[in-house]
Amino acid sequence: MSATIGIVVTLCLTGDVMTGRGVDQVLPAAGDPRLRERYAASARDYVTLAEAASGPIPQPVDFSWPWGDALQVLEELGPDLRIANLETSITTSDDFHPCKAVLYRMHPGNVPCLTAARLDACALANNHVQDFGVGGLEDTLDVLTRAGLGPVGAGCDEQQAWLPVALTAGGHRVLVWSVGSPSSGVPRSWEAARGDPGVALLSEKSDADGDAICERVSRMKQPGDIAVVSVHWGSNWGYDVSREQVRLAHRLIHSGVDVVHGHSSHHPRAVEVYRDRLVLYGCGDLINDYEGIGGHERFRDDLRLVYVARLDPAGGLEELRIVPLQSRRMRLRLATDQDARWLQKALRKASRRFGSRFDHEPNANLLLHR
Repeated sequence: MSATIGIVVTLCLTGDVMTGRGVDQVLPAAGDPRLRERYAASARDYVTLAEAASGPIPQPVDFSWPWGDALQVLEELGPDLRIANLETSITTSDDFHPCKAVLYRMHPGNVPCLTAARLDACALANNHVQDFGVGGLEDTLDVLTRAGLGPVGAGCDEQQAWLPVALTAGGHRVLVWSVGSPSSGVPRSWEAARGDPGVALLSEKSDADGDAICERVSRMKQPGDIAVVSVHWGSNWGYDVSREQVRLAHRLIHSGVDVVHGHSSHHPRAVEVYRDRLVLYGCGDLINDYEGIGGHERFRDDLRLVYVARLDPAGGLEELRIVPLQSRRMRLRLATDQDARWLQKALRKASRRFGSRFDHEPNANLLLHR
């Protein structure tokens, strides 16, 4: 790890937080359950699937229910900042996207589910934030802003969508950008433009897009700042990391980014430390309504991870601790030692090309070891 002594900031980083659809239905302010999916006509169907797989869910649950043991984990590890990819619209809009098979919507009355986790930044440049149209996006931005949840990566125009959220930790400024790629399913029509709402869209295959985000980071980052780029990219399943993603991650770090926070895959992907900077190529889902849906059991998507990264004053990685959790009855609980060891092997295999290894600790946590 970096030779610089001292810790400047500790970041909690998570993958997709999908509190819409079935999760929304078990919360106190459940919204309209109607869906227009080939798979289900009601969001309640996903609750039924979860109960069939894991047992009855008391309804309504309290707002902290989906986080479960993760809240105690965060209290014990004490990160300075908490950053998540929030993959749902927060709205009562019925403006269903006409060309998408799966759409996520959480009722605004359920926003205490997000404040319960005390999130500091919610990355929004993803493929579900605008599922219910521009009106749904505007509602989402308004709800998150009022709740102090740091929406980033989407806005009323291009300027707002690309503006990082500026946070403070340890007397330092932490700048967080959020960008989404078409490779993760973000429609190109959602791209924010001058006078048009949308998301910060970037293709990892485009040199021009890479130049643009690197130039933004170089221009805005000042001495002493920590820069995080949260990027929604790639497919949902599989451990492959494309050459384009690796190239973009390395370019970002050369431009001054200290943490690349990747997500979109429903299970964890490789971890790399490049020039002492952390690259998470895929954090996996943290909260969703997938229990009882079969077809990808070999990836163990019931297992979820919370990443806690300790950075030194120069932005280099001092320590990465990974806490394994498991989703049952739409609630996170601590994973067993056996499951933690399964994750250790999966992460080790996925990260082998980058030279990253993971130690298994007695408390079932994983610790990045180089």
